[in-house]
This record gives sequence, structure tokens and C-alpha cells, in this order.
Amino acid sequence: MFLCFAVHKVAVKPTGYKLYITNLSHNKLLTLARDGSILATFTDPELKWPCGVNVTPAGQVLVVCEGP
Repeated sequence: MFLCFAVHKVAVKPTGYKLYITNLSHNKLLTLARDGSILATFTDPELKWPCGVNVTPAGQVLVVCEGP
């Protein structure tokens, strides 16, 4: 059985212009425009198994990780 965790969680900026997507299998946070184009990719050694993402009304991006 092959499991793919390309997109795990999605959050949308209050303005609706940016989408934030966690990628479990590559330990990344992607920022996409509404048209699907990639605006930014965030990786960090401390970002392990990003299982949740939320955007506050002020526009702050919060990411929850499960890794050790």
C-alpha cells in the first residue's frame, strides 16, 4: 500500500488571496495564490510532520507539527 501525504491541511488568508498548505511527506509549508501558482515554500529542520495550519484574523500563519 502506498500512502501519499502531498496535501494534508489547508488554511486560507482572511483576504482569500493566499492559501497555506501543509505537506507531510516533504515537511513543507506551501503558500499558493488563488490560481494555484506557488508563491513560497517554507522548510526548516524543526518542521517535522506539519499536521495542521491556521491563519489568524490578523494574517499570522500558525503551523502544528507532530514530529519529535
